[in-house]
Amino acid sequence: VQLAESGGGSVQTGGSLTLSCAASGYTYSRLCMGWFRQPPGKEREGIAIIGSAGTTIYKYSVKGRFTVSRANAKKALYLQMNDLKPEDTAMYSCAAVRDGYCSDKALSSPLAVTDSGQGTRVTVSS
Repeated sequence: VQLAESGGGSVQTGGSLTLSCAASGYTYSRLCMGWFRQPPGKEREGIAIIGSAGTTIYKYSVKGRFTVSRANAKKALYLQMNDLKPEDTAMYSCAAVRDGYCSDKALSSPLAVTDSGQGTRVTVSS
């Protein structure tokens, strides 16, 4: 599957952004998908996972502020981000999650991602 993100930008603390991810490939509806981010100078981390049936899992630090959703007919993935904080500054990418990793394992395992996009940058200023 090929993935392309959009919607990043610069906002102030407390602001909101919605990221979108366009997917190509006939298997999209069966895939577990996720949003990952890589803060400057840090490792990539999983922040939101959504299974093919819509079950969601969130990293603790974004739970209650971020919402992941998908539109299988459009082959699209979304991340609504509210109450953004400076520590949310990162390169955000959408990714297909490897079979067997569609759980909280995907939030921390470097093996979780099979395909990802180029990313979209989010900068939150204080």
